[in-house]
Amino acid sequence: MLRNSLLSGQAAWLDQYRLGLRIMEQGRVRSVGDGVVWIEGLPSAAMEEILLLEDGSRALVFHLANDRLGGILLTQTTRLTAGTIAHLSGQRLSLPVGDQLIGRVINPLGDALDGQPSVDSPSRRELFASSPPIVARDFVHRPLYTGSKVVDTLIPVAKGQRQLIIGDNGIGKRAFALDTIINQRGKNVRCVYVSIGQKRSSIVDAIDTLKTYGAMEYTAIVAAEATALPGLKYLAPFAGCALVEGWMWEGQDTLVVYDDLTTHAQTYRELSLLLRRPPGREAYPGDIFFLHSRLLERSTCLAPSLGGGSMTALPVVETTQGEIAAYIPTNLISITDGQIYFDTRLFAAGTIPAIDVTKSVSRIGGKGQHPRIKEQAGRMKLDFLQFLELEVFTRFGAKLEATMEAKIKRGRVLREILKQDRLAPLPIEFQLAWLTGFNRGLFDDVPPGKIGLVMKRVESHISMSRLTLDQRDELWAEAVTSWLKEDFTT
Repeated sequence: MLRNSLLSGQAAWLDQYRLGLRIMEQGRVRSVGDGVVWIEGLPSAAMEEILLLEDGSRALVFHLANDRLGGILLTQTTRLTAGTIAHLSGQRLSLPVGDQLIGRVINPLGDALDGQPSVDSPSRRELFASSPPIVARDFVHRPLYTGSKVVDTLIPVAKGQRQLIIGDNGIGKRAFALDTIINQRGKNVRCVYVSIGQKRSSIVDAIDTLKTYGAMEYTAIVAAEATALPGLKYLAPFAGCALVEGWMWEGQDTLVVYDDLTTHAQTYRELSLLLRRPPGREAYPGDIFFLHSRLLERSTCLAPSLGGGSMTALPVVETTQGEIAAYIPTNLISITDGQIYFDTRLFAAGTIPAIDVTKSVSRIGGKGQHPRIKEQAGRMKLDFLQFLELEVFTRFGAKLEATMEAKIKRGRVLREILKQDRLAPLPIEFQLAWLTGFNRGLFDDVPPGKIGLVMKRVESHISMSRLTLDQRDELWAEAVTSWLKEDFTT
């Protein structure tokens, strides 16, 4: 019995000794540069674990090899060189979440960038959390209004949807995203704008725009500017997603804009090639599709038993010369629930917003569209597409029948109606007003040059009226008719 007691005591001492060795496990930096670090040792390291370096820098385990590991730097000091000691932290990346973040500008690590004190929140969420399981999700059934005449009527977005914003650079994608955030004022929707690899001047401009229109009262900004470490640009969308998830699981409706995932994909390719991962198509690593699907699958509408919160995602992706079939755009199109396509030719022709209805689609947004809007919008998209085809024949001087002439005339009126200034989101009641008026033929005799003036008058009347979406169409038609008579018969 004494012998067994001694043996058990010796075994306990050995376990404590091994545990002590594991706690003191350390590695050594082999090389560092371009935002990545190679470390020898640390055989117990796990993917996405935080590494603490002796000089005060931090890194994230990104690649595991037989004899070393590769990490992406989160912070870096001037004293970081080859030979620096590295330790495991046993921790994963997390971010403070909650209402304390409203109106703040932070980096993907949660550090303040707006000159205010550090964010003090009792709640934190992991950046790389799993997406909600199927049993925790509900069907989308509520609309998220963007304030855009084209989108809210012809390409509707529902809460919990992932709607891609796609198009060339500089033709209005970011303006549309900011308009959507501005339009959530007073609708109890928490918003997060994620800036990935943009110039500081562009980020400041976006912040000033949101402040001017009062949107920072319900919006937080996660920024990884162009000069930031590649690791921060890689983490930015996951940080924004974790931030809105905190509100979603509290039962809030949320909106997150990822601007843009093209830069994010390029950053991921850069880090992967530096860490010697095998390249695939266009030199992107093979898991680039998984990376973005892992991010966007976290957007959903939760079941009522879990609070009924929602996360609507508007990822932005850039095309080159309108090439929608490129690798990253096609990946994101297959992941998301539809796309809003901005066309360079429409932009050059003065059509603002330059949304190409022929290439834009919302696969599930109609499930959340208000019945009145859905009824009035009905065949409008199909009729508009037919008008675009018919208009091609007029370029050749072809003689058309009277019915075709009437369709072309109505199509041109509709095209003028759908034009809209940037930073001018419109209420959904206005959308139903012009839809009803157009379907009743009230705009048929208005010259195209006066359509803009007519729409401004209707908008001003809507702001003073008490009409609601649940009232009969006849009331809307009578109201629009009286407004037009009042404004254009005097």
